[in-house]
Parts: sequence; C-alpha cells; structure tokens
Amino acid sequence: MLSQVRHLCRLAYSLAACVALLPSGLVAAEVTLFAAASLKSALDELADDYDADTLQIAYGGSSVLTRQILQGAPAQLFLSANLAWMDVLEQDGLLTVGSRVDLLGNRLALIAAPDSTVQLLPAPGFDLRTALGDGVLAMALVGAVPAGIYGREALQSLGVWGDVHDKVAQTDNVRAALRLVSTGAAPLGIVYASDLGASPQVRLLGLFPADSHSPIRYPMALIDPVTPEAQAVYDYLRSDRAQRVFARHGFLPLKATE
Repeated sequence: MLSQVRHLCRLAYSLAACVALLPSGLVAAEVTLFAAASLKSALDELADDYDADTLQIAYGGSSVLTRQILQGAPAQLFLSANLAWMDVLEQDGLLTVGSRVDLLGNRLALIAAPDSTVQLLPAPGFDLRTALGDGVLAMALVGAVPAGIYGREALQSLGVWGDVHDKVAQTDNVRAALRLVSTGAAPLGIVYASDLGASPQVRLLGLFPADSHSPIRYPMALIDPVTPEAQAVYDYLRSDRAQRVFARHGFLPLKATE
C-alpha cells in the first residue's frame, strides 16, 4: 500500500509539471537527479554543459537520498555511491525496469591536512593510530554512507580498524569528511580519489589497495514514472562526452554508449 502511495505521489508530481508547461510549451521540463555527494564536482560541470536550468541535482549521502526517495521525494534519476542502497530501491519496485547500470568506479584515498608532515602509506598493519596522535580520522558514516563503509572495510582488511575505531570522526557524507581535513580540524581522513580535485590543499598519502575493500561502484537508474526529459539526461550521463568529464574528475568510467 505504501509503495502504491509513493508511486501515485511521483505520478502526480510529473503530471503537475506537464500541466505547468501547457500554456506556452516553450519551457523545458526540469529533471531532478539525486546523486551521491562525491559526484558534485563532476556533475556540476556536466549540468552546466547539459543545461543547468533543466537538470536540478540534489546531493547527499546515498543512504539519506535513498530514504528520501522511499518516502516519496520526486527524484527522477538516482546515482548512488554503492550497490546496496540502489538494491533497496530496486527491491521496493521503484526503479524503471532495465535502467539500472553500473556507471562509474572509484578508488579510496588516505589524505592529510595541508600542514601535516605525516608520511604514511595504507598497507597491512600500517601505524595509523600513531600518525593520528591526538587527532581524529575523518570518515563518512561507517555504518551507512558508502565511503565510510568502504573505509571501514579497508581498515579491517589491513588489520588496523581495532586500533583507530575510537578515533574516527564520522560525517554525514564524504565531502564533509574532506572539509574536516582541508581545514585542519582532522589531521587525516579517508575519502575517494575523485574528491582530491575538490580540495587541492589536502595532501594525498596513498591509495588503499583495491583488494582491501569491496569494488567501488556507482549505479545509476531511472525512477518511475519516466519522462522523456529524464531519459535524455540518463542517456547523456552514459555518453562518451560525460564519461570523459567523469574521468577528468578522477572517476573510473565503466559504461559508454557512443
């Protein structure tokens, strides 16, 4: 019953948008994309290239965005930072059948504050606790936000989670963790490799071994009901042109259509 109500709410939203366009027929319908915060730099550039007035993007932690969509938020596309949260929407029957695709990959990075002199590579048994000193390790929420989940997996795999779990400062999303390090509020942090361009003052210490955590995947899907405008944005984000922009921002493109 709740699922039917959510579908009706989204349908009403789409119909209202169409009716609003009837008098002139000259204004393009807006498309609302919900996207993981780590995608902001790349998607802002792509939105400007596509049409910033048409493509409206709401950023946040994938877990928060998923809950908002489940509660009826009028998202027309969703680009998550991990598979599990997209699975939730798929299991609830909210995705357009056949539209789900793994669009991008990423790497996990250990970063240091601008004035830090720490030299440390993520490796089995590395002495992260000593490197932190009296400071904290900035991470996205380790039980809900994909970057935090991947980060905890990596630290567990490398055998150091038990040494530092009490020194982790958790944030609502990965960009908030990045800000803690860039401002010096945290000496070290774990973010995506693609986040480095958003704050060039932080210092990259090293990338985590790819096999120390689950593969980082960004799935994208259309949310029912589908509009032609939403389909066009979906196709654009899968194009070679968009994939080149994602690659320039540090992502690992997985799909292209051209």
